[in-house]
Amino acid sequence: MHTATSFPRPSVFARLAHRTAFVAALLLPLVVHADAIDGQRQQFRQAYLTARQGGDAWRTQATGLESYPIYPYLEAAALTHDLRQLDAGRVQSYLDRYPDLIPASDLRRDFLLELARRQDWNTFAAMYRPGLGDALTCDALLGRLSRGEKLDFQKDLSDLWSKPSLPAACNGVLIAAHDQGLLTNERLWARIQAAADAGQPNSIGLMAGWLPPSDGAEANAMAQALRDPGSAASAAASWPVTPRYQQAAATAVQRLARRQSGQADAAWQTLQPRFAFTEQQRGAVLNALALYHATDFDEQALERLAALPPGAQSDGTREWRVRVALSRQDWSAALAALDALGTTQKQDGEWRYYRARTLEALNRHDEAQSIWRTLAQEPTFFGFLSADRIGTSYAICPSRMATDTAREDALLNLPGLRRAFELYAVGMQKEGRREWTQALAGSDTQTLRLAADLAYRNGWYDRAVFGLSSGDALRLYEQRFPLASQDGVVTQSQQAGIEPAWAYGIIRAESAWMSDARSGADARGLMQLLPGTASIVAGKNGLPWAGGESLYDGPTNIQLGTRYLAQMAARYNGAPWLASAAYNAGPNKLDQWLGQRGSLPPDLFIASIPYKETREYVARVMAFSVIYDWRLNGSRVVSMETRITPIGTSYVLPTDGSAHKEVACPVEPAPAAAKPTTTPAPASTTPAPAAKPASAASAADLPASVKESGA
Repeated sequence: MHTATSFPRPSVFARLAHRTAFVAALLLPLVVHADAIDGQRQQFRQAYLTARQGGDAWRTQATGLESYPIYPYLEAAALTHDLRQLDAGRVQSYLDRYPDLIPASDLRRDFLLELARRQDWNTFAAMYRPGLGDALTCDALLGRLSRGEKLDFQKDLSDLWSKPSLPAACNGVLIAAHDQGLLTNERLWARIQAAADAGQPNSIGLMAGWLPPSDGAEANAMAQALRDPGSAASAAASWPVTPRYQQAAATAVQRLARRQSGQADAAWQTLQPRFAFTEQQRGAVLNALALYHATDFDEQALERLAALPPGAQSDGTREWRVRVALSRQDWSAALAALDALGTTQKQDGEWRYYRARTLEALNRHDEAQSIWRTLAQEPTFFGFLSADRIGTSYAICPSRMATDTAREDALLNLPGLRRAFELYAVGMQKEGRREWTQALAGSDTQTLRLAADLAYRNGWYDRAVFGLSSGDALRLYEQRFPLASQDGVVTQSQQAGIEPAWAYGIIRAESAWMSDARSGADARGLMQLLPGTASIVAGKNGLPWAGGESLYDGPTNIQLGTRYLAQMAARYNGAPWLASAAYNAGPNKLDQWLGQRGSLPPDLFIASIPYKETREYVARVMAFSVIYDWRLNGSRVVSMETRITPIGTSYVLPTDGSAHKEVACPVEPAPAAAKPTTTPAPASTTPAPAAKPASAASAADLPASVKESGA
């Protein structure tokens, strides 16, 4: 993972020569001739590499760049490298010259951490500003303590105390607060409870030592229940019968159920007679036991879920009651479970589809058809499945961005947005996204969408994907589903023997076109490949391998990612939907599920996938594949029914002679609100042209996810 002081790698800069034309055209009226801006960017890259080594040698290389929008990043890089040797005067000089810039904020934070390390509390106090994070808040308090000041709980500690976990820098503050007598038993227990609710056992240990021995033992029992629920559940049989031990015992059984539902059952049977559990505690335990027996598809799972008292039920247990019934193809039980869903749940496209599926199986055809007809108007996984069920075309209704030259010019004059585009152009995407967010903070919807379209037109695709994710902007398919043909998706997919639309769908779901994406598991780049996996794939296919950093290069990532997709597909008879599940959850886990429920029809098997992330991922990738098929090939696409082949049958790559599904906009969508940001496209469903290409960039943390199941 990368910190705020991480910088692009030299290898990335070496791959950026072809990017320089993208943003030059966009900024041309405001800056200089395209050839000149290209030269500035190359000069900046070289100077930046030098600045990262510290010192002032970069200044000679940056001569003439003083008016370049991202020039301040050079000095910040050099100062950051030299933090251990810096005096406050040099840092303050930079802060005075660039008070509102992101690198100035980063430099202030990093230098304050250095001052805290030096315990130079007087300089720290002079440079400190509130709002820089809990660690620096605590460092500021430590500085005051060093001057003999006393803490005031309400003024100094109440906000920190409400947080279930704190950085190590706060330990000294908490110790001082305890020594001052500010941490009463009542306050200690309030924070222990907050830590328990947040599942933070480590936060409990320090506080347990400040409680009376008997109370401390109770707190440690709760920490044990969170950290090692199996041992806690066993130990609970000999714990004293007090309300806090009782809470720890209930917590241990709940958490154990997630790991070993059978062991949790046995522990619950032992502990029920010992403790007088409250109704709420009993409900929480019964909920966990029923839910995790269901995700294991145990024999009695459906009966357990149906028998849960109303107070013990949750959206999760109600949902899994449906899934277990569907996995058994027990249609009467499935309908009863669907009827028991919450009001909001019933409106979800997934449950509307499975309700129709259940009604159809119960010979209530008219009711099923009515649901499918409505759902088929939605360009989602379940909408496409519904259209297949009733034999209608897929409903994709594209729109175009309305032009607004004046607002576009105003946007391009925003210094922060100009910095964002320049940072993107030189390969500093993470820094560019931060400038983007700051520059557009507080902007209205129309401005945000116009900015997203500008980014799209200049190859910065992830800004369009994330910026056009609600309301009528969902119909801006050209921007939301970019083709990025220069990265070779079509060519590499064809060489790998897979369908290009599927590869595009994987990219869109995995990284949302962030070529510098990096997950917590170290998956990297557009197709989120692990370096170890990529190395093996390269070796098997005789492809060059330059190490994990090369996965941030778009063409390299796609070349290896398409081969890995082909490898997964070959394992599952070419089926993209099963290969997608394996790509997300791992082939071993998928093989386990297939061994248990491999006789189910594809749509019911997807409903039974235990991992929520993988269920949604398969639906998302398959829906995106249909949309990309339309973007690539026009109004005749491979149907969803064809894409999710029955388990054990072979998927054959589509050809011109294959059966295809029509795509149409059956009804004109309702008009947007006043001053629309999109205009309806012509009734034709011919795909929009591809945009200008994008390129690779520096590593960054992967965004949470793009949780769409379709358009």
